[in-house]
This record gives sequence, structure tokens and C-alpha cells, in this order.
Amino acid sequence: MLTADCQSITVAPGLSRLFLDYCSGAAEARPFYPLLPPSTGWMERPALPAHQQQLVGLLQAQNAAPSPAAQAALDSLAQGAGVVVTGQQVGLFGGPLFTPFKAATALARARQAAAAGKPHAAIFWLATEDHDFAEINHVVFPARRQLRKLVYSASPDAARPVGGLVLDDSITPLVDQAYELLGFSDAMEALAAAYKPGRTLAEAFAAFYARAFASQGLLILDAGGREAHRLGAPILLAALERADELHAALLDRNRELAAAGYHAQVAVGAHSSLLFLLDERTGARTALKRTAPTAAEPDGLWQAGRQSYSTAELAALLAAEPERISPSALLRPLFQDHLLGTSATVGGPAEIAYFAQSAVLFERILGRVTPSLPRFSGTLVEPAVGDLLRNHELTLDRVFAETQDSLTQLLAARALPIEGKRLIASAGNALDAELSPLLAWMSTVDEGLGRSAATSAGKMRYQMNRLRRLAANFQLQKEASLGRHAEAISQSLFPGGVLQERLHGAAFYLARYGFELLEEITTQAANPCPGHTALWL
Repeated sequence: MLTADCQSITVAPGLSRLFLDYCSGAAEARPFYPLLPPSTGWMERPALPAHQQQLVGLLQAQNAAPSPAAQAALDSLAQGAGVVVTGQQVGLFGGPLFTPFKAATALARARQAAAAGKPHAAIFWLATEDHDFAEINHVVFPARRQLRKLVYSASPDAARPVGGLVLDDSITPLVDQAYELLGFSDAMEALAAAYKPGRTLAEAFAAFYARAFASQGLLILDAGGREAHRLGAPILLAALERADELHAALLDRNRELAAAGYHAQVAVGAHSSLLFLLDERTGARTALKRTAPTAAEPDGLWQAGRQSYSTAELAALLAAEPERISPSALLRPLFQDHLLGTSATVGGPAEIAYFAQSAVLFERILGRVTPSLPRFSGTLVEPAVGDLLRNHELTLDRVFAETQDSLTQLLAARALPIEGKRLIASAGNALDAELSPLLAWMSTVDEGLGRSAATSAGKMRYQMNRLRRLAANFQLQKEASLGRHAEAISQSLFPGGVLQERLHGAAFYLARYGFELLEEITTQAANPCPGHTALWL
């Protein structure tokens, strides 16, 4: 069993005020969400969708040869169980660490509901219709004292959805490099078996995580095909027929967020819509834009590149080829929740922020707003790094507050002899004690004199800090290991000033600690920690 320390969510840098207020249950965030953590009201699942059995059939087809746990999840859905859903883009070699964190959270919440007598299954939604190849064509693995970035260098059509990209022979040397970095393990074998020439990125990603979460019964769904789009077509049709109404509602919501001091996660342009059109021949995805009504076209038109369409033409296309119309980031939650009859959606900080915008679409199209739940957020502390933290008396929040260079200076300053620390502290305290009353007096004599004095005092304090740095640098030269320690800590826990979960590839940890680690993370995700968790491996 892992040792875990619950930290405030505020230790994690770079989070929006909206997400922080959502996590803390602040009154200011309440108008934008149906429920705030730690409410359990989400367990009351909505009415079963009319197409529930068709959905189960789709899941059974995509989760072929399921593990016993996955089969149990399919059986529970066939009997009317609820759904907790999460999802992510289909990244190279399983993507970053937060990807399994999302899946583990969905599983933990499904278990929580089942324990309360309300059966639920966890579904991982593959975001195969996204087309930002640069976001998913690489993975970063720690390698001794550096980070190694593996990049799949194929050059697909930049406008095509990435999920359908077929892996070519250039994936094989990348798999070989992964073997060199990760060594032999069940996880590495699963990666090699999944990422093969001839498979699509979506198929490879799904195969890897189906294997990784086999014991937990995670179900995986790619909704990019015709059948899923046919089932979700009512949402896409609503976005076509009520485009102007929905656009106005989103603009109103953005103004409400701004008035509350928040930001809109997704920009809503003057002519933007909630839909994309996939080219019949190339599969390229183009944003559908609205044009203003005219006397000739009182209902307005839709523009996709150079081609214009009426609403009726797009509605007919949706009926005939539903897979060619794709939802935007703001509409996808509705498309997803109509398809699945979702009880709750697990998301990361950015997704939670844009759910505040999507809520107005839920109200108008579905007549309800699906509750959102925050994914597990954590930092995995490997044993050697844990020893360094203890030896240098460092906490996770202190590491997050430092760059690698400033952490090196901190370790060097702490390593100074006791006498040196005492003398430096005494000199700094004495300087402050003498300067403060002098500056106060000079300010009372004359405001301009006070400002000049404050500038001079700043220079004096700068020189005092320079003395501290000189002493620390001298200590660093004497103890070169301090720089290596700071580098190891930073690269492991806060690489490049980014949370570990956002940069390190998940497969690195699964290779080192086995798929059993996922059960440990699922257990931790079930705990009531409302913030960021340090997991000591």
C-alpha cells in the first residue's frame, strides 16, 4: 500500500481561479455548476437513454475479449447501471501520467456509487476526432538525469482527426527506444503489442489501456464512427437548428464568468459554431462558421472553407452520414452524455473550467446539467527521490515554488556550516532592524526623500542577498552533489516548472511498478483528499 500525503490544491501551480473556487466549493462558483465537490448527488443517474441496448452492443463490439472485470461492467450496463465517464486524446505510448489518473478517478467514483447501492460502470472516451497532432505525437520518459522525448515523426494531413492515423513502420524504432528506456516489463510488452504498424493511434491507445486496466474493468469507447454519431445525432441536429440561440447563450455565459472575475476557457468568436465538418474525400476536419442572415438567406448560411451550406443541407448530411459532423470541445460533453446517459463526468482543470460554459448548452438542449467531478491530481515520489526530500527537509509545495537553479541555491544555503548560517542571518536581521525605522523617519520628513531612501535600501538588501548567494555558491563548489540532488528532485517532481503528471509518460511508472500501481492509484482516487496528493512509492 502506498503512503499518501494530501496537500491543498493550491500547491499545484498554474490553476485558474475558477477551478480553485470550484474545488473549494466557493459561493462564487456555484452559479456555474450543478454540484460542487464533495457532493454525492451525482449518483442519482438520469433516465436510461432509449438506445441503451444499442450502446451496450457498441461497447461490447469495441471491448472484444473483455477481462472478467470488463465483462462484469458490460453486464451491469445491460442491466441499467449508470455511467461515470472520462476521456483524453489518444497519445503516443499511452500519453502523460494524468491520463490514467482520469481513468482511475472514474473507476473510483463508479465503485463509490456501487458501494452506495447504485451500480455504475466507468467508461473512457477516446477523443479521436481532435486534430492537433503536435499535442499527441510524443511522450517524455525520465532517463537517469535527463528527460527523453520520443516523437512519432509521420506527417499526416494537419486537418485530419488524429485517431484514424495509421501507424507506419517508423513506430518500430520508437518501440525499440522505449524498450531501452523502460526495460522489460508487462507494461512495455503491452506497449509493444499495442503500437504496431497498421494499427491506428486510437486502436493502439485503446489496446494499451484495456490491458493496463483489465483488473479494474475499465471500458473504452471510440465514438468517432457512424453508429455512435447516429445515436448522438439529436445533439448535433440541435446545434445546427438552434445555432444562433446557443451562440447567444454562450456569449451571455462568458460575460457572466467575466463579471464574476473568471475567464472563459474556450473563446467564442463572432461567427463560430459548435460543429466541424469532415471532408468526404480526405477526412479533413473544418470548423463550420455561421454567416449573418440576409434577405436572400434569412436563416443564414454555414461556411466550411470555401463551401457554403444551408441548415437544411447540413441536416440532410447528418441524417445520411452522421460521422461527417463532429462536435466542438463545448458541445462534446453533451454529445457524450446523450449517448451514454452519464451520471457524472471526470475532468481535469481545463475541462472543469469549460464545463462552466457548456452548462448553458446542457440546460437548453438536454434540460439538465451533468455534474462534473475533478480528476485525481498527484505526484509520484520514487524511493530515491523521497530519500532526497527527507535528507534536505523539503516539502512538495517548496519544490513547486522553486526552479531547478533556485532549488540548487536553496540546498547549498542549507548545507552551510551552522556558524555561517548564524552570521548571515544575524547580518540580514540587523540590516532590516536598522533600515526600517530610518526609512520610516525619512518618509515623514519628505515623501520624495522617502522614495529615494527606499531605492537605496533596496540596493543594500540586494547586496546582502548577494552575500548569501556567494556563500551558497562556495558551498555548492565544495559539495557538487547538491546540484545533482536538485536536478534529480526537479526532473522527477517538477520538470521544467511543470507538474510531473502533465509531462512524464505514464508508461514509465507502469513499467517500473507494474500494472498493480493502477489499483493503488484507483484506491487513492477514492479517498476524500480535495487537493493534490503526494504518493510515496
